[in-house]
Amino acid sequence: MAMHYQGFDVSIYEKVHNFQRLGDSLGLGENALRLLERWGLHDRLIEIGNKSELMQIRRWKDGKILAQQPLMDMAGYIGHRGDYHEEFLRRVKELGIPIYMGCNVVKYDENVPSLTLSSGEVHEADVIVAVDGIKSLARELVLGFEDKPKSSGYACFRAYFKGAYLKDDPLCREFVEKECVNIWIGDDVHLVQNTLRDGDEFNWIITHKDTEDIKESWFQPGDMNEVRKLVSDVDPRIAAAVVKTKECLDWKICYRDPIPSWVSKSHRVALLGDSCHPHLPTSAQGASQATESAAVLALCLKLAGKENIPLATRVYEKLRFERVRKSQLNGEDLRDRWHNALKNLDDDVEINPEDVKMRNRWLYPFDAEADTLQRWQEVSVRVSKELLAGHITPLFET
Repeated sequence: MAMHYQGFDVSIYEKVHNFQRLGDSLGLGENALRLLERWGLHDRLIEIGNKSELMQIRRWKDGKILAQQPLMDMAGYIGHRGDYHEEFLRRVKELGIPIYMGCNVVKYDENVPSLTLSSGEVHEADVIVAVDGIKSLARELVLGFEDKPKSSGYACFRAYFKGAYLKDDPLCREFVEKECVNIWIGDDVHLVQNTLRDGDEFNWIITHKDTEDIKESWFQPGDMNEVRKLVSDVDPRIAAAVVKTKECLDWKICYRDPIPSWVSKSHRVALLGDSCHPHLPTSAQGASQATESAAVLALCLKLAGKENIPLATRVYEKLRFERVRKSQLNGEDLRDRWHNALKNLDDDVEINPEDVKMRNRWLYPFDAEADTLQRWQEVSVRVSKELLAGHITPLFET
């Protein structure tokens, strides 16, 4: 959509054969919604998101409220990722942007540039934008070596089901009587509960320590016996909801080290989203930062012009890296604060609510397109000199 609105012809090649309503909660912050409104999506997305005004951060063992803050401070509008996905797809189709399904990319040629599908088909373009996730094939092209996802040391058990399943249980029905978000924090563990559609849909996510290596698939059916052990000492109200759950997913939280470039040596294959800046769930900004990156790359390509794609892609990565890195570190900081806030504290010791609150508010006033226009001249002059000298300065010192 970002490319379309800057006047480019776009073709999308998607690996899966059919889109399904998969996953659970996804947040879109004001920084993303500002851009999406320009692309004709804002009102539809607002309708999907959680309407609760506040979220509660609670003590693990008894649910005592430790802090309250506006839900918008967490992740903006939190809804089912499948519903958001459906709206994105609907808008893409309205704009006439073709999506070719069942297209598995097996090779990139950065010099043409082109991509090769498993069917043997080859497709050429002026520039290739690889939004191919945390197991990105294009990332290896950019780096020049194989780079597998690492374990973050944590995993999530997560479940999503109809709220009606809990409405007859006096212990937990308060969580499905209206839309709400609650977070329980403990020692090296936290649990997020999100109720949508006036109580019709219910979601919980438990983040816990996990030392298993990353396998070929980083999510698999969860062991509810292990889940029940994890919640054996949590607030009995939310424990009742978790214990009643019939099935869940075990999702390994992968980690990627920052990389010194998001662009191939030919400057014509650019990474975007999880392929170059994956976020932990606690950042609550993964989708929003990817939206920003899309807007910046599209505008850079327009400002540089078709004859100067290398300038566009190299300015893009320099404009984005510092902000994205701070957003990523925000998520690490919050996870560590939540998982350590109550360690070695007696029950009667009051903690400072600010110590456990989310600190995302600084991200929201940002306008990625306005920032690009403001900084384009300065950064493009610097990048032009680097391209002329044949040496691109890395995004950070390794």
